[in-house]
Formats: sequence, C-alpha cells, structure tokens
Amino acid sequence: MTNHWGDIANSDVIMCIGSNPAENHPAAFGHMTEAIDRGAKLISVDPRFTRTSAKAHIYTKLRSGTDIAFIGGIIKYVLDDIEANGWGNYNEEYVKYYTNALFEIASSFEGPADTGNGLFSGYAGSQNETDNSLRKYTTDATGRTPASWRYAIDPADSRPARVADFGDTPVAGITVWEILKKHFARYDRATVLKITGVDGDVFDTICRTYASTGKKGKAGTVMYAMGTTQHTNGTQMIRSYVILQLLLGNIGVCGGGINALRGESNVQGSTDMCLLAHILPGYLKSPLRVNTTLGLDTGQSNGIVKGQDASQGTAEEKDSYLWMWTPVNEDPDEDARSLNYWKNTPRYMVSLLKAFYGANATVDNEFCYQYLPKVSSWANHYHIALFEAMYAGHIKGFISWAQNPAVGGPNANMERKAMEKLDWLVVAELWETETAAFWKRPGVNPSDIQTEVFLLPAACSYEKEGSVTNSGRWMQWRYKALNPPAEAKHDLWIINQIMSRVKNLYRTQGGKLAEAIAAVAWNYGDDPDPKAIAKELNGYNLVNNQPGRLVKNFVSLKFDGTTSSGNWLYCDCYVEEDDLHDFEKAHLNQMFPGPDYIGNRATRRWPVDVGNGGYDASQGYKEVSLYSYWAWCWPLNRRIIYNKASVDLNGVPWDSEHPAISWTGTSWVGDVPDASGAPINLGGYYPFIMHTDGRGHIFDSSGRALKDGPLPEHYEPWESPVDNMMSGQQNDPAFKLWDSDHNEKGDPSQYPIVCTTYRVVEHWQAGQMTRNLPWLVEMQPEVFVEMSEELAALKGISNGDKVIVESARGSMEVVAIVTKRFQPFQIDGQTVHQVGIPWHWGYTGLSTGDSANVLTPHVGDANTMIPEFKAFLCNVRKA
Repeated sequence: MTNHWGDIANSDVIMCIGSNPAENHPAAFGHMTEAIDRGAKLISVDPRFTRTSAKAHIYTKLRSGTDIAFIGGIIKYVLDDIEANGWGNYNEEYVKYYTNALFEIASSFEGPADTGNGLFSGYAGSQNETDNSLRKYTTDATGRTPASWRYAIDPADSRPARVADFGDTPVAGITVWEILKKHFARYDRATVLKITGVDGDVFDTICRTYASTGKKGKAGTVMYAMGTTQHTNGTQMIRSYVILQLLLGNIGVCGGGINALRGESNVQGSTDMCLLAHILPGYLKSPLRVNTTLGLDTGQSNGIVKGQDASQGTAEEKDSYLWMWTPVNEDPDEDARSLNYWKNTPRYMVSLLKAFYGANATVDNEFCYQYLPKVSSWANHYHIALFEAMYAGHIKGFISWAQNPAVGGPNANMERKAMEKLDWLVVAELWETETAAFWKRPGVNPSDIQTEVFLLPAACSYEKEGSVTNSGRWMQWRYKALNPPAEAKHDLWIINQIMSRVKNLYRTQGGKLAEAIAAVAWNYGDDPDPKAIAKELNGYNLVNNQPGRLVKNFVSLKFDGTTSSGNWLYCDCYVEEDDLHDFEKAHLNQMFPGPDYIGNRATRRWPVDVGNGGYDASQGYKEVSLYSYWAWCWPLNRRIIYNKASVDLNGVPWDSEHPAISWTGTSWVGDVPDASGAPINLGGYYPFIMHTDGRGHIFDSSGRALKDGPLPEHYEPWESPVDNMMSGQQNDPAFKLWDSDHNEKGDPSQYPIVCTTYRVVEHWQAGQMTRNLPWLVEMQPEVFVEMSEELAALKGISNGDKVIVESARGSMEVVAIVTKRFQPFQIDGQTVHQVGIPWHWGYTGLSTGDSANVLTPHVGDANTMIPEFKAFLCNVRKA
C-alpha cells in the first residue's frame, strides 16, 4: 500500500477491483464504509456480485483476466477528456512535473499500435527474454548517454531529453505523452465492452465517476488483491492502475494511492523480509549467477565494489554486484534534483551482510558476499518452479512452514505427486494438514510413498510474541497471551534449533558449502527474544565488530562495515531512548509498555492524530488520520509514500482539507516528507525518490524491470474461450509456462466455461485452521461452485445438486449454488459463462472436500511468476 488503512476514509472514490474486502478483509472494509459515510462513492468491479458489490454505489461485472482492457478504456476516457476540454478538471502541474509524461523515448521504440502484432520493440522472441535497451529515454541535445535506465556504467554527467510542455515537439524521439495517447487510442469504448463484457452505460458512469478524482482537492484510491495479481499479466494489470492514478494525480495524496489488500496479517512483513525468490531483505536485488555458455546474466561477477561510490570502481569492479544495481543520480532539469534513493544500495547491502555474517564479514573478503545464493534468468525458485524441480527429482528435502501447498498450490494433484519424490518433508503446523498427510491422501497407497514426514507442533499467533506488518506497512507489536499446549513451540524457537544444529553438523562433519554455513552469525541462545530480533533488523553501530548502539535510521548506515542492519527499511523501528522524538519522551510511559520495550516503536499506541512530531493546530497541522504514534511504519514512519506529490512546487497542498504534508516556510508539518529538503521551487527534490529521475513512471523506462512491455497491453489468459480482440498475440508473450506432463491446456471446445477461485469469510486460506473449528464448519460446511441461473438451466442443474467441475488437469465434486451473483457475459456477440469456486477445502480436518486448485494450471505471471488462479477453463455437469 502506498497509503494506509485509516487514510481510506479520506477518499472521494474507492475502486475495488480484483478484491472483495467486505468478505475477505472485513475489518479493513470498516475504513471504506467510513469514507462512504463521509460522502465517498464505492465502485465494485468483479465477475461476481459480492458483499462488496452490495455496498457499492456502482457495480460492474468483468470477465476475469480483462482488467487491462477495462482500465485502458478509463485511461482513454481521461486522455480524450483532456484533449477535448483541456486540463480544467485535472491536475496538469502534477502530470507535467511529477511524472515522466514529457520525457522523450528513443525514436526506434515501437509499441503494439506500431507493430500491429501485440508486441513491444525489444521482445526477443522467446519466453522471458527482452532487450530493454530499445525502450529507453533519448539523450538531450548534447548527445550524452541516457541516464534513468542506465546504472553506474559511464557515470559522466548526462540527462535524458525532456520537452518543456504538452504539445511541444521533441528533439530526437517521441514523448511518453504521445506514446500513451497512441497506445490507449486502441482501447475505445466499443472494443473494451466486447472484451470485458461490461455494460456500456455502467462503463460510462464509472469513467465519469473515477475521472472526477483528477480534480485538485479530490482523491481516488484503487484497492486490489489476488483477483488482480494471480494472472499471467497481473503485474501489468497493476501497472494500468498506476498509470491511471498518475494521470489523475492520485499518488502521494491523502485518500489516494495504489493499495494492495494483503491476504494474511503479516504478508507485507514477510515480503519486506524477502520471502520471495528474487530479492533480499529491504527489496535489495539478489545477486545474479553468470552463465556465459548460455549468454545470459553476463556482466556480473561474484564481487562487490570496495569503494565508497559504485561509480568510482576500477575497471575490474565494473562487473560487480553494486556496479550492476546502484543507479547513478541524474536529473533532467537544471533547477531541481532527484534524490535517487537507491544510490544508497552499497550502504544497505554491506550493512545487511554484516547482520548476516557479523565479524566474519570484512572488507578483505568483500563482506562474505560470495556466500550469498545467486539467482539466474534461465532458472528460478518461485513456487511453481520449485514443485516442477521437486517433481523432476532435483529437490530432495522440503520444509513447509505456514503454508499448505497440497491445497493452496496450483495444479494441486501434480504438486502432491511432486512431494512423493522427496526424501524428507518437514511441516510445522497446529493441525495435521493436507501437506503433512499427502502420503495417505485418498487414492494413494501409503506404502508406495517413501518420503519421511516430520510434523512439528507449532504455536498460534497469540501463543507467541513479536511483530506483524500490515498492508499499510505498519509494524505492530503483539504480546503473548498464553503458552502453547504440550510440546508445541513458537517459530523462532523452531528455526533457531534447526539452524543451530545444522551449523553444528557442518562444523563437526563438513559438507558442501560448509564454510558459508559456518560464517553465518547465529547467536540467539536457546530461546530467541523477539525484541533482540527487532533490534537486529533495525541495526547497530558496530564497535570492534560487536553490536553497540542502535542506529538511529537508515541515513546512519555505512558502506565500510561499521554498521549492521537486517533490513534497511526497518531502521528507525527500535532506537535508543535518547534518539526518541521529544513527543515520545514526553509521553514515555504511555508509548511503551515497560522499561524493556523503550525504543520499540512497534509497541506505541497513541490514539490521537497529532501528526509526526506531535504538532498541534497552532503549528499548522491539520488532522488527516495519520496517527503517527500508533505503531511504526516503514520507511521512517512515513504513512503516505511519495507524499511530496501532494503539494505543488512551492509546498502548498493540492487539497487544503486533507494535506498529507505542508510547507510552513521553514519546515514540513504533517507526515514525514519523502525528502526533508525544501519544496521543488526552493531547490528541493522531486517526490518519487526511488526513481533516478524522481518522477512517477507512466512509461517503464527502467530498462531492467518489466519483461513484457513498458506499458500494459491486454492479452488473454493462457486458457480463454475467445481470441484476443486487441491483436493476434493471444497470450502475454513473456509469461512463464511449465511444460510438464501434468499441465495440459484445456481446449475451449471441451472446456468452454471460465472459472475463477476465491475465498469466503468463514474460512481462512487453505483451511487448516478454520476447517478444524466446529462453529465455522457449521457456518460453511462444504465446498461449492457458484453459477448463473442461465448456465444451470443449460446444464439441467438445480440449487443444491452435486455436480462435477473438471478442467484439463483434474476434476472435483461439489455442491451447486445457483445464483444471480453470476451473470453470463456477452463477449463480441458470444455468450460466455463463468463460475467460481472457493479453494479452502482439502482431505483433512472436520470438513473435507476437494480443493479448487486441482483444476488450476502451472502457468505464471511474466514478471513475478505468481500462478494464474483467477482465469482458466472448465466444464460443469451434473454428478
């Protein structure tokens, strides 16, 4: 989330797309109803009429997988409105100064509007390979090398070209603005309706309503969840939301933003701590593995630059990690600057290595960088890839922690078979889950499965102490309510015991990578204190290579090995008492629950909105639900990311009623500003401080990010009942397909019905907790499929009948719920039916049934590899 839960109440229009918060995030929905009570409009976009839709002012059905076409149509509406009526209803200054709309792109660039084949220039013709050098900024009149997509190589002073105003003629290329208009001109109303199945009058109303948030003083927010992400082009769906929000000036402002609804209480925290295959803690890039034979990932060695600045490296060091990933600070304007915060990558990386390896990490051994695992572009370690490797026999051991892939994984039958190839499996859980019991599941002979399974009894959330980070990036401390039963242990104890014993085995017996394991700093005692872990995340100033004083914030981190930090984003979460704010010191007893917690900002619970620093009305602070002293928020307790975009070039808020920050003439009040310097007209920094050019990216010019294209383009899901009406390119060209013998593709002639998976409020995730609670089982006793009355009549199915739902990968028997919540789609004159199945069920627990994921395929998003759960083909028949 760019914003936070309490801020949703400041919105004028809320668009829930790919999400059903009333049912899946009911506590969060309270903030939305508060906004509605204040006069906000709620838009629900969903293939099914949900409980969120029931509260919405505007509802539209949308065929799963067509978000880009739908949002593309709204973007075209905004662009056409500006073209016809000028900028009166939109924030021209925001788009002009705070986005890259006026930057020039190389004249060699071609998009689908030019190629006619649905592809962008630079696509190399095979899965997941793209030459992004053809999608770059042009240079300025001096002809110097482009900058914002270029990293430390050739760090001479250079600037990407940029025109002064809308309508100006570029010098050498074409502006992002012109590319944007050309690209989305193809998303005309008639085409959008044919692709999505949306009613025309409703679409017009949505366009007008959401576009109204582009006016200064108004704000709209987009609330998305797994209904957006779990597609072969889910990343680009989110990119379409970003472009719309930048056009409307909705990023950085109160009540605006792009806000992801996380499905678990600590998904944000686990992501921050790198529970993803491609990053390190704090979203640092994972090192690449060189493979010169394949011609991939060349140009990076197993080393890091030893100088203070990546741009000062020797010729030998130009291939190093930091040279590769530390961007050079360039700015296209003479009168302002870009903060380019990723320039601090060396500080963050070395401090992380010091946290990992302690005294063993020195300048001489490049801070133990060589021990880090290396990733590659020709192989990955995302969920599907792991199970494909497991099925192929390459993975021999698997620790399943706080997950249940036998239910929650895509193509679940295949993933269950994959676990049969393991030598051993460890499951830490409260109950015996389907994953722990995969060897005795229905239809198999346990004696045929040789995998040795260990089930570790774990503790529930209220049986352990520690922090969780919610969707709004708020790190909040939770206290232990009672001890876990019998032999159950909390997670920190379990992982500590495993790692300590593994280290000892390597120390005494040796083995592959023994040196790397032995070098890890792991000294937590028998039962780790979660407060000590939080301090380690924050980081220390190191005295003689030993933890000393806690660092004040990430500005304090060093590149020379004299500081440590387990996650640079979490610096400032736990500080020394004398580094607390004056407001905290004045209310010490109310902020912290006891002497052992002083400085642990996650424990703070100040219920009055006083802004950052304890400002009152006399100091110019206007209450906008920041609640800056309730818990702690990364980065630096900033509640709204990119909040400098909420003010004009002089620091005056666009919205005087809801100012995220304000410039008093000498300082900022309100939230923690993105950069503490003055407003832009006084020499300050542009708001999008993580980009080298300081602007929000309408056009992805990074050169290293999106594999499929710099702008969103509609492609059909891997399995679709219709052809792509935007181009002849049926699927996202860069999506990942695993061609295994259990991943058959369904033919629409045999499987003509679109299917999607979702959740119900009575059950949680894979159901291991809720399907073992009698009262929840009584409320929602068995798995079902929802279908329209029209489809039920076509199939001769009545409400409550047992039916078979089947895909090319599996089948399941479920109860039919015949409902008006699903309606048939008219897609270019063809009737397309869609059904939906919750995925919480499995073969263990008090309530058993098939998981919807026996139907889903092993295909992944082009950029994140997240599985495509939300749009695939099936058929339905009466059992």
